[in-house]
Amino acid sequence: MSKNWAHVDVNTIPSIKTATLPGPKSVEYHSRAAKYMKGYSSQVQLFPVAFDSGFGYTLTDVDGNKYIDFSSGIYVTGLGHCHPKISEAVAKHAKQLMNCHDFTTEIKMQLMEKLHEATGGKFGGFQLYDSGTTAVEAGLRCARAATGKAEFISFWRDFHGKTLGANSLAVVGADTHMRAPGFVLAPRPNPYRDAFGRTPEEAMKDSTPYIRHLEGMLDNEMSCGGKNVAAIVLEPIQGWGGSVVPPDDFMPKLRDLCNRRGILLFADEVLTCMARTGKILAMDHWNVTADITTLGKGFGNGFPVTAMCVSKELAPAIEKISASSSYGGNPMACAAALASIEVIEEENLCQRSLELGELFLKRMGEMKDRHKIIGDARGKGCLLAMEIVKDKDTKEPFVDGGKMIYQKAFSKGLAWVPSGHILRLSPPMILEDDAALKGLDIIEEAVEETEKYFGY
Repeated sequence: MSKNWAHVDVNTIPSIKTATLPGPKSVEYHSRAAKYMKGYSSQVQLFPVAFDSGFGYTLTDVDGNKYIDFSSGIYVTGLGHCHPKISEAVAKHAKQLMNCHDFTTEIKMQLMEKLHEATGGKFGGFQLYDSGTTAVEAGLRCARAATGKAEFISFWRDFHGKTLGANSLAVVGADTHMRAPGFVLAPRPNPYRDAFGRTPEEAMKDSTPYIRHLEGMLDNEMSCGGKNVAAIVLEPIQGWGGSVVPPDDFMPKLRDLCNRRGILLFADEVLTCMARTGKILAMDHWNVTADITTLGKGFGNGFPVTAMCVSKELAPAIEKISASSSYGGNPMACAAALASIEVIEEENLCQRSLELGELFLKRMGEMKDRHKIIGDARGKGCLLAMEIVKDKDTKEPFVDGGKMIYQKAFSKGLAWVPSGHILRLSPPMILEDDAALKGLDIIEEAVEETEKYFGY
């Protein structure tokens, strides 16, 4: 299969056919659905378009308008919408065997062997699920079963899911008061907004204050002087929090802390895995291996398949937690995941992700220098973000500005992801350079119009 399967003449995209966006069919379809469907994401609330199809790095709505996609669903279709190899693999097994609980199938056997190889032989046990949240919950139960300990430390503005245990690892929306007992949050490095008052340049060089803070929490805030902490849980690079990349010394120092204190390290890579940051696992950027790792989103390129991976030492603990699920590891899911790993390897998409990241960061840095309301531009590989502020000195979040930029860019034909004043970019790794630059042109036009509207 040609690596150029998704090629589109950049002069033909975006293609806007209706006088307004969302178009009339989108308005009608969304209105009818929204009578019953509740709890839409901010993406949909701010721009309620109804999509019809996707191809490569483009999306087409029900009115025939075509968009450049900088969202990949939401970090999901990193290999492109409807990749032929992945679609064919799913279709084959949809016709052959859709589910047989957790019995072994040939395609599951092949996936297990490939996943072990692709992750460098780091893990001694896998279990498959149908959502990232479920995989995280399984990881929490596995940590407790392996250690006999009950408590967890996680970090400000990380995101781990929406069920009780996973949500207790985070602060998300109105659910902050619903955190379960035994879950405690700590500050994590964010060089742009350093918790210890340092400049971004200073903060990017040294994460020691955060490690010291964790030590203090273990000694003074956790029960039994920290001896009841089963795991420290984190996203290697924040997603919902705005593509925040930690200093290079943070993960090695965190690994050392966990080793010294007898605590497991749990890396939630649901968002960061499968070439999104330029590696199969984002933790590989720092040559650090977690005891528990969760995979998802891009793992099946849109098909709902996720995984919990544990070290060889922890593998027996999986047997203690009734780990299987109704849909996890069904033949269609295994086919999607196996084909996705093969596509990443065949099309050299880890390298392509890094190349695109360099292109995006260069252009985003130039935009930051030109515009008063872009406070920060950051990321790694195809996990990127811009932070919109009212003033570069005070760094006050500019939520209304962020919303307007998102809506204006979407109305010009760019599909992407908001998060308040943070605008997230998660383009598919098969994106071509000219389309990437055109999408960035659209964003800059939206920034210029927003600045003008607010009098900058």
